[in-house]
Amino acid sequence: MLAICASLGLLLPRSKAQVIPFSLGGLTIHCLFNPFFAAIAAKINNLFLLCIFLFNLLNVSFLINGISYCYGPCNDFNDCDGQLICTNGKCNDDPDLGTHICRSPPPPRDHGSPPPPSGGSGTTCRSSGTLQCGTNSYPQYTCSPPVSSSTKAILTLNGFSEGGDGGAPSECDDQYHQNSEPVVALSTGWFNKVALCLRYITITSTRTGRSVRAKVVDECDSVHGCDEEHAGQPPCRNNIVDGSQAVWDALGLDSNVGEENVTWATA
Repeated sequence: MLAICASLGLLLPRSKAQVIPFSLGGLTIHCLFNPFFAAIAAKINNLFLLCIFLFNLLNVSFLINGISYCYGPCNDFNDCDGQLICTNGKCNDDPDLGTHICRSPPPPRDHGSPPPPSGGSGTTCRSSGTLQCGTNSYPQYTCSPPVSSSTKAILTLNGFSEGGDGGAPSECDDQYHQNSEPVVALSTGWFNKVALCLRYITITSTRTGRSVRAKVVDECDSVHGCDEEHAGQPPCRNNIVDGSQAVWDALGLDSNVGEENVTWATA
């Protein structure tokens, strides 16, 4: 220790150094203290502190003026990265460009509004295009939400008799069916190219808790529509169970409501 202290004093002429005694563990050690060296050390320390201050200042400035990404805070579109726009104080996808950079859960919606496009395959389903019907346009789907032991769906009313809402005879058996029969049509993705034809599914009402066993006889076309074959009706949404009056009655639901939340599973 004494040698180290002495070496510090030898960095400059000894005439400028002073011997400073201090105690360490009961021992008194004499160090050569050079005021000039101490001043340099103090300046180096101050310079180090200044660098830390400037770094923090630049970091705060970046956080304040930086570009925000998905769901980051913003005041206008200049605050958002790339093709994102500023909506309600947060950066998000631009609906006019149809980008899907930000993946957010679908917002709450009325039962009657169509499900928004989402995802691409596997556990999600994205619109495959748009069908123009007069002045209205409708999303087209070749897929449906994934099937589970309790698949969520929207129940709608369909007439399967001749001259009814379905237009042509049922696809599965090329026949018409009376309203008293518990039969259904499924959205294109669930229908799965006649894979469920003439099979029974169990439908359960979210409102009443009642269930009914119904036979799949037709496809609720989610791609085509607005023509004679589909009785002038637009394409189905991709999460529809289109049931006969008998299905509604068995579930204890009022068909005049038009749509109800249900779940379904293969029987």
